[in-house]
Amino acid sequence: MNEIASNRTGSAAAIAGVEIRPAETAAERRAFIRAGTVPYRDDPNYVVPLEFELAQRLDPKSNPGLRGADHRLWIAYKGGAPAGRIAALVNPLHLETHKDGAAHFGFLEAVDDADVFAALFAAAEDWARERGMKKLAGPFSFSVNEECGLLVDGFDSPPYFMMPHGRPYYKDRVEALNYAKAIDMYALSWINQRQFIPEKRRKFVERALASDRVSIRNIDMKNFVRDIRTIVDIYNDAWRDNWGFIPFTEEQARRMASELRPLIEKHNVVICYYDGEPAAFGLVLPNVNELIRDFDGKLLPFNWLRLIWRLKVKRVTQGRMPLMGVRRKLHGKPVGAAFAYKIIDMVNAANMDLGMTSSELSWILETNKAMLSMLLDMGGRVYKTYRIYEKAL
Repeated sequence: MNEIASNRTGSAAAIAGVEIRPAETAAERRAFIRAGTVPYRDDPNYVVPLEFELAQRLDPKSNPGLRGADHRLWIAYKGGAPAGRIAALVNPLHLETHKDGAAHFGFLEAVDDADVFAALFAAAEDWARERGMKKLAGPFSFSVNEECGLLVDGFDSPPYFMMPHGRPYYKDRVEALNYAKAIDMYALSWINQRQFIPEKRRKFVERALASDRVSIRNIDMKNFVRDIRTIVDIYNDAWRDNWGFIPFTEEQARRMASELRPLIEKHNVVICYYDGEPAAFGLVLPNVNELIRDFDGKLLPFNWLRLIWRLKVKRVTQGRMPLMGVRRKLHGKPVGAAFAYKIIDMVNAANMDLGMTSSELSWILETNKAMLSMLLDMGGRVYKTYRIYEKAL
């Protein structure tokens, strides 16, 4: 990875023509949410996020990931009008896991103006320094388990659900402030097809899964919370050695179960067992962004009814697999690889029967060569690249 540049941008207050205001009250958080749409007024691929969902994520009373985590939101104004926004966070769980002295920035959106970017980052950097942090990294909105990464390639299509969008100039503006690449993450897309497992791999998968030590099932909707906890336990083990990993807490698992339940259908969650132990899982979500493009971020008064109808009756044509994992003790073993192939094959077949035509698997670290090789082997293609940046303070 590149050496982290250490030059300062200067104080936010010293950047003429840009006013930086913190967003602390509920009304100010609503203004923060609306400020995120300003750069996209001429972008046909932008999908306005649901304001209700974003307000929940920004509210410490609703988001367990913010409890005990020092954070701040800012809005940039120029000429009296909103011109951008940024958030900064000190995540105790990240610091405990990685011991790298890093604060994080996120929710970055801004017009194409060097002074606006400089003022936003100066505010975040000064705030992080005041808390003794050694570097600022991101974007994480708010963590590696949520939306993260700056889109640097793949602007010509809308983002999938729970994935960030961006403008091409963001990269140049951030790098001009001496932020360097930490790591890239990829989104892969493919056109759904009946036979996802390549013929050259099919016999290998069948042999590996033929043992009576193996069993595979879909989620049990009557024991939904229990199965979500099982998924989180597998995830926390499977991803533990990955770059930037922080575990899901029990409280976050409960919140995730509550939020995802309206979107999850039985066929879209697969749990694999080896020797009676939960060993692998995969989860697919409908691409809600496909359904809300005309909502302008609003659910009330009637869009929530439209969303339910579109989910349950009209149905989506796109899906996203945001989470998949195989326990570490099965990494590099035939049964571990076979589980990954089988999970994707199962959810793909079920969704094709319901009219789904295309999918995204995101995100995948550029260093995860084994997973990338498998997905490319199955016909996937890298079509979006997201970058994490960092800078010494």
